[in-house]
Amino acid sequence: MTTPTPPSGRGNGMHHRHIYLDGAWTAATSRCVIDVIEPATEKVIGSAPGGAPEDVDLAVRAARRAFPGWADTPAKERAAYLRQVADGIERRAPELAELIAREVGTPIGFARIAQVGLAALAFRTAADVGETYTYEQNQAQSLLIREPFGVVGAITPWNYPLYQVAAKAAYALVAGNTVVLKPSELAPLSVFALAEVIDEAGLPAGVFNLVSGTGPVAGQALAAHPDVDFVSFTGSTEVGRTITRAAAGTVKRVSLELGGKSPTVLLPDADVDEVVPRAVAAAFLNNGQTCCALTRLVVPRNRKEEVERAAAKAAEATRVGHPLLPGTQLGPLVSAGQRDRVRRHVQRALGQGATLVTGGAEPPGDQPYGYYVRPTVLSDVTTAMDVQHEEVFGPVLVIECYDDEDDDQAVALANATPYGLAAAVWSADRERALAVARRIRAGQVEVNGGGFNPRAPFGGYKQSGNGREHGVFGLEEFLEVKSLQL
Repeated sequence: MTTPTPPSGRGNGMHHRHIYLDGAWTAATSRCVIDVIEPATEKVIGSAPGGAPEDVDLAVRAARRAFPGWADTPAKERAAYLRQVADGIERRAPELAELIAREVGTPIGFARIAQVGLAALAFRTAADVGETYTYEQNQAQSLLIREPFGVVGAITPWNYPLYQVAAKAAYALVAGNTVVLKPSELAPLSVFALAEVIDEAGLPAGVFNLVSGTGPVAGQALAAHPDVDFVSFTGSTEVGRTITRAAAGTVKRVSLELGGKSPTVLLPDADVDEVVPRAVAAAFLNNGQTCCALTRLVVPRNRKEEVERAAAKAAEATRVGHPLLPGTQLGPLVSAGQRDRVRRHVQRALGQGATLVTGGAEPPGDQPYGYYVRPTVLSDVTTAMDVQHEEVFGPVLVIECYDDEDDDQAVALANATPYGLAAAVWSADRERALAVARRIRAGQVEVNGGGFNPRAPFGGYKQSGNGREHGVFGLEEFLEVKSLQL
């Protein structure tokens, strides 16, 4: 494997010893080191500093100093920096994809396309949106101005380590904010490589800063810091509440992209053979470790057995294996804790009355080590079961039934969740699918397999969070509104 070559003195291979602040690789004040475990082998493959509150404070101070100059930099120039970052990501794409496959367990093919490809695309899209956006406009006797907040604290998850950084940092930067980033301690290696790319792009000192560490220490310090103007967090709903409480002391703006329990609604006239394999693939996306994974399949009761057969066939055909093998479709989960949590969810569901269609809580027999979970389908799931409304974050699809030809009940069942991040609707009648999609309380709804749009806003209803990422909405998230009365 090819590993990144670190700047002199920063580390040894993937064992990082420095954080990035004020335009330089700097020794952390804390001597704490966090090991990175490869989920396919259960071995240590790297490490990163466990940043302390003092490190966060230094990074925030650097970002504050850099803010006035960066905010005054024309949007076209800020966008040019972002395009250089995108170029750097693409130059190092094979290495970055392999890093993510190793630290997250993402199958290498998906890592190339989604984990790395979408990150580069997000930087480019942010550059395009930020460069062409109208930051000032006249309205009656007022001049309306959109201007940056100041210092943005970005706290990102392990499941999409580069893409989630891009969703926050790219748009915050092009809007004129400076950034302090705290990545997940479970998967920081690719983010350190991204920081190298950003350093090579030559952004002014202090505009982008990286402090690795744990959520309770570095993340908490960043969210609570009085000189951070905006906190953007992606992760679990539980941690989102903690971030919000930490930020409340200074009444700073908080944007949250949290959990999901998203439904695929199969209407009675939909083609089971077309829909179900796609529904299984959508549930197992990134080993099921995707906040917007469509993990609930809502179907007419009279088609349940047909759906179960199709789902079992698709799940059992899913190739489980080492994430670096080209044919792998499902790799290991990110950690032993996550693997055990998913297995407990399956056991509890069966104990509460769910029917096992395929898979189960037992370890896969052909994987002697690694944090693997069997691709699992459960049926006869009801709203009384925990697995129906709790985020599992693993390769587990549940089948729920509504009364035949009753679109109202299908919608009610789809909405029977505390979350509202994503959904999908399938019907032979496009207008019927659209009518149902309009009634689902979720931030994004795919209609008959509608394709990905990198400029479309991404975010959730209810306990899936607030705010939006990507496109014009993603840019405006990082802009304050001022009116000058003329």
